[in-house]
Amino acid sequence: MDWIRGESIGRGSFGTVNLAIPKTNSTQFSSPTAVKSCEVSTSSLLKNEKQILDHIGSCPRIIHCLGDNYSFENGSEYYNLFLEYASGGSLYNQLQLHGGRFSEAVVRGCTRSIIEGLIHIHQNGFVHCDIKLQNILVFKGGDIKIADFGLSKKTGEKQSKTWFECRGTPMFMSPESINDNEYESAADIWALGCAVVEMVTGKPAWNIKNLSNIWSVFARIAVGEELPEIPNDLSQEGKDFLAKCFVKDPRKRWTAEMLLKHPFVADGSVALECINEKKSSPRSQFDFPDWASNTTTTSVMCSSELREGSEWNYGSSCLSNFNSPADRLREILTNHGPVNWSESDGWICVR
Repeated sequence: MDWIRGESIGRGSFGTVNLAIPKTNSTQFSSPTAVKSCEVSTSSLLKNEKQILDHIGSCPRIIHCLGDNYSFENGSEYYNLFLEYASGGSLYNQLQLHGGRFSEAVVRGCTRSIIEGLIHIHQNGFVHCDIKLQNILVFKGGDIKIADFGLSKKTGEKQSKTWFECRGTPMFMSPESINDNEYESAADIWALGCAVVEMVTGKPAWNIKNLSNIWSVFARIAVGEELPEIPNDLSQEGKDFLAKCFVKDPRKRWTAEMLLKHPFVADGSVALECINEKKSSPRSQFDFPDWASNTTTTSVMCSSELREGSEWNYGSSCLSNFNSPADRLREILTNHGPVNWSESDGWICVR
């Protein structure tokens, strides 16, 4: 694979994304191609993405991996993953370019496409673990594909019962992921519901005005019966669809196969009109100004996001471990003692 690194089209905490320019005519490269790179020492999640994409195989709703290799540049060794280039950026990018909201007809079409991708992922024995608009890519003609499998895992792969693993994006995490350290296919369905709400409203599914404390968000998701607010301006079919996604008990939550038969997505024929923002450099599936993925599997790199009182970005992904459920509870209840549940200070009123 003979190529040179082109202009930068994205950057995250994982490394950089560039256009990959073949030196000679190559049947392995599409035109153009994106190369996602990081130093070998921090490449575990990028390699995990490559392995999972190889395992699940080809699907029209999944980004196509074109291969990988290593390179030596500026005295360092890099791992490079070659992927399809999405000219429309992410679904999150398109949402902003469409004024912050999609019509319900477009939401239906996008949702159906995402479900089709999830069915393929789940049937091949994997869980994506980080479904959100930033990880859904938009291609020419409005086709959309699921991307970014760095945090994905095998179905049934047991998680530690003594360590809490924060796998994914907190605002999209399911109750069982927080309570029981459980990341199975049902968690992707909960996240899908959150993504649908964001497409309809232009806002996160959880009405959080103060984004400075991740633990208060975890408490709202995991404790009690509160659910994300379902938009009032959705049709009854849309409301019922979200109700099937937002079920606290993962055993009772609808599967992707069941949701594909739901009336809300039965006629998902309206495609997204892709808007290409006028920029000097091209957009890509990794050009997320409001989001950066973490690629470390240790708690050190993510601790700044998850520490009590620290600022955090609701759209950021991470993979981080914590000592025990008791430690989690202690963090949620703050370091100043148990919360006085009769007081409203520090809580967000959802109307």
